[in-house]
Amino acid sequence: MALTYTPAGELGSSCPDFKLPSVDQKSYSLNDFKKSEVLVVMFICNHCPYVKAIEDRMLALAHDFKNKNVSFVGICSNDPSDHPEDQPEELFKRWREKNYDFPYLIDAKQVVAHAFGAVCTPDLYVFNADKKLAYRGRLDDSWRNPAKVQKQELRDAIEALLAKRAVAQPQNPAMGCSIKWSDLG
Repeated sequence: MALTYTPAGELGSSCPDFKLPSVDQKSYSLNDFKKSEVLVVMFICNHCPYVKAIEDRMLALAHDFKNKNVSFVGICSNDPSDHPEDQPEELFKRWREKNYDFPYLIDAKQVVAHAFGAVCTPDLYVFNADKKLAYRGRLDDSWRNPAKVQKQELRDAIEALLAKRAVAQPQNPAMGCSIKWSDLG
């Protein structure tokens, strides 16, 4: 497992366009979220211990904002060749078992991960109503131990945007397993 940190986000940059299949055989594009006041795009997967450690908090956060014009989207861009738990059918199983409140998309060709500049799982992006990047950073200040969380940075970023305030600076990078690039990626 190669620990990777996200680079600083290019705040104000436009959300890359995408159209991807979801684990439940639907298809989603950026256009499907055009009315969202806040869009949270999360590069995640099944096998990464960093994603597993924050998964329940991430799901609770998405649930908390379900009725507040905030959309969450998970994207798995890993090449599943060496990580069978990241195969589409396994992603679907996890999505259903954990009752994800948001679409979980499959970026099999890794084009979307490249367009976003995603480097690890989790890699978290928050876009404002104009789909401009307002936050790229970590979920909170204690990925490993929920009991030690003192700052919920992703939640704070979402709440700031909903209140029409600037997102706090500096933004702390997320860290996790590097995206598993295919030979084509």
